[in-house]
Amino acid sequence: MGASSQTIFALSSGAVPSGVAVIRLSGPDVRDILARMVPAAVPPRHACLRKIRSRNGEVLDIGLVLFFPGPQSFTGEDVLEFHLHGGRAVVDAVYRELSSHDNLRQAAAGEFSRRAFDNGKLDLLEIEGLADLISAETEMQRRLAVEHSSGGLSAMYNSWADRLTRGRALIEAELDFPDEDDVPGSVSDQVWSDMSLLAREIQEHLKLGTAGEIIRDGFKVVIAGRPNAGKSSLMNALARRDIAIVTDIAGTTRDVLTADLDIDGFLVKLYDTAGLRETAEIVEREGIRRAYHAIGEADLLLYVEDSSVASSDEVVPNGAVLIGTKADLHRASLRRYDLCVSTETADGLDQLRRMIGELLRAKIPPHSLAIPTRARHNDSLTECIAAIDRSLSDRKRDLALRAEDLRSAGMALGRITGRVDVESLLDVIFGEFCIGK
Repeated sequence: MGASSQTIFALSSGAVPSGVAVIRLSGPDVRDILARMVPAAVPPRHACLRKIRSRNGEVLDIGLVLFFPGPQSFTGEDVLEFHLHGGRAVVDAVYRELSSHDNLRQAAAGEFSRRAFDNGKLDLLEIEGLADLISAETEMQRRLAVEHSSGGLSAMYNSWADRLTRGRALIEAELDFPDEDDVPGSVSDQVWSDMSLLAREIQEHLKLGTAGEIIRDGFKVVIAGRPNAGKSSLMNALARRDIAIVTDIAGTTRDVLTADLDIDGFLVKLYDTAGLRETAEIVEREGIRRAYHAIGEADLLLYVEDSSVASSDEVVPNGAVLIGTKADLHRASLRRYDLCVSTETADGLDQLRRMIGELLRAKIPPHSLAIPTRARHNDSLTECIAAIDRSLSDRKRDLALRAEDLRSAGMALGRITGRVDVESLLDVIFGEFCIGK
């Protein structure tokens, strides 16, 4: 018996106890379950207050019941929702009743969304956007996820795929009917002109992949510098809580510590690192190795110096923002720094937060958020561009071979939305969902 021939159910509203618990069902036995457990009529797509009963007539709860006939439902199948009182005993009682029916089983993680994909209700980009929307913690993550889950990015990729398909069709028509008046010999020139334009459009779009990853995964800000420069104090001040241990002993921080900030609606991942120096101490040396690794992956490096002592000869990494700490002591010239701060008086901290926000926003497109967010998107877009470039590289090459390159480009785009060849990706993508979604 195939999975889609079974009816699945799950708690879709989160852990109990709660004010309301929503149990969702989807599959071929939904109408039968509805008739057995809710004898009173429930009109489609209307929330009805009903007694929910066991097969023996016992009232399990009184709650709202909603019935969504397929294919006009989230999964494309018949869907039923029980909105119950959110007590653990209530949910357990309804679960026991559902489990007693043949052909019913509890859903696996992401199985409702998987059925929506299988039934053509959502494509992979919309599914991924839905997963991101559920896990969104900042305003920009929400906006990005809404753009993807509502089909904004899918519409762009589908329009590109349609242009590739049209180009192939025109070339194949020229191959099949070279002497026909309605298929002029110059048609391939028009196709290659459009394909050259399309490759440039996709290349510009691909450049926005970094922005998408920053919004979705966070803007990585690494605090680095020599021991006792004030890195951990700055970390605690920006995070507004004690995360790092602060002492006068050099080398206190031995590992990379992290905190999440919300700056202007963006997720900022802040990293405090071990002080950079030569040392023979094994644990500290490993901490310094990890610090250099974090520096290499940073979107923004804040290199910290103690401004209360004479300026040193240390080399500041290229692209780093040089921060002078302990500015309240005013013992050294502050002119060499991009910004001076004091964690004792809070001077400069608001300016530093604004600076981080400005540098972050400079990496984000000002208008549409129809941008790639995952490595698989970038990989497929890169493959698509390479295929189009192959088709354009040699104008004397056989037209049939060049048309095959366009087919390969379309296949690469299709893998992003799930149109073609994505079976190996599905378990990974749907595994991001919780039970009941």
